[in-house]
Amino acid sequence: MTVVLLVRHGRTGANARGILAGRAPGVALDGTGRKQARALAGRLRAVPLTAVVHSPLERCAETAALMLDGRGEVPLHVDDRLVECDYGDWSGRPLAELAREPLWATVQAQPSAVRFPGGEAMLAMAKRAVASVGDWVRREPAGTVAMVTHGDVIKAILSDALGQPFDAFQRIAVSPGSVSVVAYPRDQRPVVLGINATAGRVRVPQAPAPTVGGGAA
Repeated sequence: MTVVLLVRHGRTGANARGILAGRAPGVALDGTGRKQARALAGRLRAVPLTAVVHSPLERCAETAALMLDGRGEVPLHVDDRLVECDYGDWSGRPLAELAREPLWATVQAQPSAVRFPGGEAMLAMAKRAVASVGDWVRREPAGTVAMVTHGDVIKAILSDALGQPFDAFQRIAVSPGSVSVVAYPRDQRPVVLGINATAGRVRVPQAPAPTVGGGAA
């Protein structure tokens, strides 16, 4: 069984100001974001990580580095498939302004139909993110892999793991500095063990997740 920890990067100045940063360069963690990333180091201290994979964007690389501070050697990898959605012409604009765009309602209700002007289709983002997870599950069949990435990317992966339609994607909340946990038992469906945990120690199962029933009768 592979356990995947989906870690959203810490808060950035763009997050704090309500700006859709997208793939803009130079978007770094702010003071709160660095504090969140350092807290992740303690929250994950007891987790036997076999690999950490992160988006190529600065805010994810910075979060991964702070998260691993004080640990022994953990292999660190960059996976371009975990990069933020390309929001195209929407990048760098305030969310309050974007909410007045006609496309906004479709983004909220039917993301599978959305291609951002000058940018990427949301469904294409979801497909590359899910493919990345699948490859890392095969690469670490008995490991625990932390993936440090972006809110929409994590929501897409969780939607797939939950077996829900992609258009239910916006029902999931993923906060900066949060951890969501998904177990991928071999040859079985994924099991979502936790979503959007922003505090407390992260615990992972040491045995295959149950696939029948939900606990004691």
